[in-house]
Amino acid sequence: MLLRSEASGDEPRVRLPFAIVAQLLAALLSFACGCVPAGAATVTASVTASNVKPLIIAKLQDLDFGTVTLGPGVWSNATVALSQAGTLSCPNANVICSGATQVAQYNVQGSKQQVVNISAPNVTLVNQSDSTQTLTLVTDAPASLVLANSGFPGSNFSVGGSISINSTTASGTYVGTFNVTVDY
Repeated sequence: MLLRSEASGDEPRVRLPFAIVAQLLAALLSFACGCVPAGAATVTASVTASNVKPLIIAKLQDLDFGTVTLGPGVWSNATVALSQAGTLSCPNANVICSGATQVAQYNVQGSKQQVVNISAPNVTLVNQSDSTQTLTLVTDAPASLVLANSGFPGSNFSVGGSISINSTTASGTYVGTFNVTVDY
């Protein structure tokens, strides 16, 4: 409702009731402050964050198949294997395995009860007397392990593997390196 007042000799003035002025000011202030409109809704959500220690890996020992002696004749596909547990398998009558063997061994440290994924790809072994001669080491590593503790002393795991040889495999020492990768 608009009210007009006229006094003698004055221009006509418009007077607004106080309630209308208050509503107009409130509306202007709500736009200026970015307030939530009356029809808005609010919901809450929980937030979580997990913190894990970075992984540390250390090599404890190298992999060694010992000595493999080739027998006479023509033959192929004799597999020599060293399991993760350190058991040597040399079942072919055409080869004789001897000497000290050992699996590659690693220690990993991180956060307790976390699953650690392990990757150890196959390796090309190169004959140190003739670099054109190679063997392929097919690695035998665990796919994962669960850390028994946080930090030191960590958890140990072993990597073994197998090689296939035949009667024409050149004699010599075959050497290679492989990268073992761990991640959460």
